[in-house]
Amino acid sequence: MYNWKELLDYINGEIAGMSFERQPAELYAPIRYVLSMGGKRIRPVLMLMAYNLYKEKVEVIGSQAMAIEIYHNYTLLHDDLMDRADMRRGMATVHKKWDDNAAILSGDSMLVMAYRYMQQGCPVEQLGNVMGLFTETALEIGEGQQYDIEFETRADVSEEEYIEMIRLKTSVLLACALKIGAWLGDAPRQDAELLYRFGENLGLAFQLQDDYLDVYGDPAVFGKKIGGDILCNKKTYMLINALGRALPADRERLEQWLEKEEGTYAPEEKIAAVTELYDKMGVRALCDEKIRFYFERAHEILDKVNLPEERKEPLWEMAQSLLNRKS
Repeated sequence: MYNWKELLDYINGEIAGMSFERQPAELYAPIRYVLSMGGKRIRPVLMLMAYNLYKEKVEVIGSQAMAIEIYHNYTLLHDDLMDRADMRRGMATVHKKWDDNAAILSGDSMLVMAYRYMQQGCPVEQLGNVMGLFTETALEIGEGQQYDIEFETRADVSEEEYIEMIRLKTSVLLACALKIGAWLGDAPRQDAELLYRFGENLGLAFQLQDDYLDVYGDPAVFGKKIGGDILCNKKTYMLINALGRALPADRERLEQWLEKEEGTYAPEEKIAAVTELYDKMGVRALCDEKIRFYFERAHEILDKVNLPEERKEPLWEMAQSLLNRKS
């Protein structure tokens, strides 16, 4: 059995060794750049760990693990373009370093590359299942992104709608990685379904924690400045619940901050004021409780996977590491 750090090293080595021999070189330079930015490589590691629950030679599915990471980075490249983001992991985004056209075209090529890697070496008897799930997941992620865009202009987003949006945008790719890894490891059908559900719940806890840490995290631990979601009025779990729970006077204050034009206030002033309202309404504790709910549900589902506990321990250790970023 491998631990997640060993598998992370393996994936990073595979990415570093990628060959970009096709022409024109200008099409592939942004792809090499995006993949070199680093990151946690959560999705390919989860796929390899799911496979490793049943089989030892994880390099057998190295191509599929690469596919899931290439696909994930493709979505980030296009997300950055849509959000007009300047930086990603401390480096200039593709549309800033090159231009919008490069971001669109190289991103599209990454999507095609992901499909090629997913298909490459996949056992014929599993090919239909694997490509079917991968395609369905890609469609769901696009649906989640569209919901997220629509939520920007809505003031009536419900908690249930938000949870479904982050399930589509974030959770399903983690779940897909685990299920494909299990399938390729010849896991029993019930185990593969349980691992999918484990990934869904882990992904929900992970995204909700990102919401939480954007307000209450230590920047040194979280890896970026806090308060970004507040400054751009992003519909997060906390903002949605604050709007729903606020008494009239507090709701009026919150809406005033949401309506203020950028440049008419100091960013730290808005972050402090909205955070104070969150504290007053109890949404910090509410979000923390929701994170624990999905994390505990993930653990309960993993317990049902029909393997010895010691076999599942490395996977659970990784899950704990993902949810242990608070400070």
